[in-house]
Amino acid sequence: VHTLESEDGRFERPSVSAMNYCQDPDCALIHGPPNICCLQLLRLGLLTKGPVGGDGQNLFTKDVTVIEGEVATISCQVNKSDDSVIQLLNPNRQTIYFRDFRPLKDSRFQLLNFSSSELKVSLTNVSISDEGRYFCQLYTDPPQESYTTITVLVPPRNLMIDIQKDTAVEGEEIEVNCTAMASKPATTIRWFKGNKELKGKSEVEEWSDMYTVTSQLMLKVHKEDDGVPVICQVEHPAVTGNLQTQRYLEVQYKPQVHIQMTYPLQGLTREGDALELTCEAIGKPQPVMVTWVRVDDEMPPHAVLSGPSLFINNLNKTDNGTYRCEASNIVGKAHSDYMLYVYDPPTTIPPPTTTSTTTTTTTTILTIITDSRAGEEGAIRAVDHAVIGGVVAVVVFAMLCLLIILGRYFARHKGTYFTHEAKGADDAADADTAIINAEGGQNNSEEKKEYFI
Repeated sequence: VHTLESEDGRFERPSVSAMNYCQDPDCALIHGPPNICCLQLLRLGLLTKGPVGGDGQNLFTKDVTVIEGEVATISCQVNKSDDSVIQLLNPNRQTIYFRDFRPLKDSRFQLLNFSSSELKVSLTNVSISDEGRYFCQLYTDPPQESYTTITVLVPPRNLMIDIQKDTAVEGEEIEVNCTAMASKPATTIRWFKGNKELKGKSEVEEWSDMYTVTSQLMLKVHKEDDGVPVICQVEHPAVTGNLQTQRYLEVQYKPQVHIQMTYPLQGLTREGDALELTCEAIGKPQPVMVTWVRVDDEMPPHAVLSGPSLFINNLNKTDNGTYRCEASNIVGKAHSDYMLYVYDPPTTIPPPTTTSTTTTTTTTILTIITDSRAGEEGAIRAVDHAVIGGVVAVVVFAMLCLLIILGRYFARHKGTYFTHEAKGADDAADADTAIINAEGGQNNSEEKKEYFI
C-alpha cells in the first residue's frame, strides 16, 4: 500500500471519490495511465473521508482543533468490529501506534484506550508543526483508511500599541498603531476610546503559516480626551475573553479662564465698598502667569494686585469699567472680562408730615432699597431720583386734597341756634305777666319753640 501512495496523499482527498480521481491528471502522474490508476485504487480500496467499510465494519474519525501547548486527542473508532488490526499514522505516514504498541519514539503520544473498536491516543504540548492529517487504518479485506485533521490555534504572541506622539496638542490628528504578532489564524483588532468604539484600518502579513496583523487608527484629539485610554482589543478563537492593551492620551490645551467675585458676597458694588476678584485659570500645562488689566483705561491707583487676585478698596464712580484677566501657556492664551458698575449707597427718603384740625398727625415713610447683582451680566440701572420725587409729589398732593375736602365738610355742617320769644314781653313787668299777656295765651303756646342743631 505504501509504495502505491504519493507522499502528499493527494489521491485520498475527501472531495473526490476513487472512481473520479482516477481520471485526474495527478493520478496519471503518480500511477501511470488512467486505467492502471483506477485498477490500483480499486484494488487498494482506499476510502474517502467518512465511514465506508468491508465486511460490515466501518472506520471513522473526527477532526480535532487544539490550542498550541495544550493536549489533542485522536480517536480511531470501528463499528461492528471483528478484532481487525487498527493502526495510527502521523502526517508523514509514520506509524504512531500499531494496536497498543508505539513504534514512534515520541513520548508526547500516549495511549488512552485500546480495544477492538477504538484506538485513542493523546498528543501533549501540541505545536504548530503537529498540524496536519493523521491516518487511521483498519486491516480488513479490503483495507480501510480514514483520516482526521488536527488544526492548531496559535494566540498572538505579542500585542503592542504605539502612539505617534506621547503628547498631543488640542485639535491635532495623531496616528495610533496596534500590532498582534504571530497568530494563527489572523486576529481581529477593534479600537476603543474610553467606552466608544472607533474604526481602524487593518493589514495582514503571512509568514510560515503565521499571521501578523497591524491596525492603524487616525484620531483627532480634544481637551476632553486628556487622560482617556485608547484601547486595542484582539479577538481570536484561541483567546478566552478579550485580550487588550491600552495607552492613555496626553493632550495639551490652552487655558480656560473664569473670574470669581469673592467680595462683596451679595454681588452688589456700591460707593465706599471694597471689591475683590479672583481669576481661576486651568490649562495643560498649567498657566504660570496670570495678569489683570483694565480695558481702554489705566488701572485705578488704589487697586492692589496679588497674584491671581484683584482688590479695589473704597469704590467710586471713576472705577467703572471692564477688568480683564489674562492667562497663557505654550499652547495659547485666553482671557475673561468683568464689567464693574458702582452704585450709589442705599437711600431712605422721609415724606412731609401733615396735621389735620383734629390734631391727628399722619406720617408716611417711603423707603426704596435697590438690591441687584453686579457682574459679567452687565451694569444694573441706578435708582431714578425723578421717580422718587414724583412719588413724593403724588403723596403730598393727595394729602392736600384730603384736607380741602375735610374743611369743606366741617364748614357746611356747622350748628345753628334760633330763639323765638313771646310777643308782648317788652311791656310786661315780669315773665309771668308776659306769658299771660301774650297773644293767644295757652292756645298759641305750641307755636313758641326752640330749635338747636
